[in-house]
Amino acid sequence: MVDLILRGGRVLDPAAGLDAVTDVAFEDGKIAAVGPDLAQSAGTEIRDVSGKIVTPGLIDLHTHVYWGGTSLGVDAPTIAKRSGTTTFVDAGSAGAGNFPGFRAHVIERTEPRILAYVNISYAGIFGFSKNVMVGECGDMRLVNPDECMAAAKANKDLVVGIKCRIGAKAGGASGIAPLQLAIEVADMLDLPVMAHIDSRPPSQKDVIEILRPGDVLTHCFRPWPNAPVDANRNVRAEVLAAKERGVYFDIGHGQGGFSFASCRAMVAEGILPDAISSDVHVLCVEGPAHDLLAVMSKFLALGMDLNDVVRCVTENPAKIIRRPELGGLAAGTPGDATVIELRDETVEHTDVVGEKLTGSQRLACVGTVIGGKWWSDGAEPA
Repeated sequence: MVDLILRGGRVLDPAAGLDAVTDVAFEDGKIAAVGPDLAQSAGTEIRDVSGKIVTPGLIDLHTHVYWGGTSLGVDAPTIAKRSGTTTFVDAGSAGAGNFPGFRAHVIERTEPRILAYVNISYAGIFGFSKNVMVGECGDMRLVNPDECMAAAKANKDLVVGIKCRIGAKAGGASGIAPLQLAIEVADMLDLPVMAHIDSRPPSQKDVIEILRPGDVLTHCFRPWPNAPVDANRNVRAEVLAAKERGVYFDIGHGQGGFSFASCRAMVAEGILPDAISSDVHVLCVEGPAHDLLAVMSKFLALGMDLNDVVRCVTENPAKIIRRPELGGLAAGTPGDATVIELRDETVEHTDVVGEKLTGSQRLACVGTVIGGKWWSDGAEPA
């Protein structure tokens, strides 16, 4: 029996090359069919979404949702209801020392899907607030590859890679060493690495040159220091080389990871992000990042095509985490979908250095389907 039909929306599924007004049907927790005038069964729930946009369930590749167990975590269901995110990928909130708690107390109790990168630091991101900021890789005694590998193996159904945060804030005097160890672990497990870089040392060049095809450079459009462009707004050679060899570029907006100026320079060179993500955490959930839809709206204001924006939160991140079944609406795949509305509203967007950008449209969540059921109506940001 068909459980739910989303009727008459504009269905955008970049993985299938689909942009058409049509229906989406769900049965037994999965996508049943996509097509016009789909037949309903007795008891089928019909949702009229005409005038709205239906996409595969949105995937936020960089989030921090270990709420209650880490100081930076936010509540995934609250964010999901306003952003339409059906899959949160937690970017290293937990390390080997606290991953069991993350799994038992948050992941297994949360209806939106949560997958995770395991932090190379045993403690995960433990000291992160307005008043306390202690980088988890600043003490190499915490960077234990054996513990990280064991945690990833024990949770292989949830783990999509290894996360390493380095730079003056996250790694202190440890330099590039934590990332080198993260790559060693990832090599042994055939997993990708997601690399964060903040202020020097090390330089972005040091970081990006050791990333492998399939690894992720997050905060890829960050401001100075360690911006991807030089003082003349030219894309740095090592950035171009990384893109050419297959390193994925993830936005990771957050509190310090996204600059309009860097974005414009990169896009002018034809370099679009592979993934648009929020890096939502306690210090940016009320701005400047807010949530995934807010970051997507910024890219619309910057002139990026809606289909390309949707690709960066569906097909592309699904490929990056090696879960292609999550990135589209093919029959038989998990029954997740997001219903959004493109509203004609004047919106003032802000990047992490305070630059303002006025947009004329905003994406808003109308509702979310998880596991083939209408999970929630949309909610407005606080």
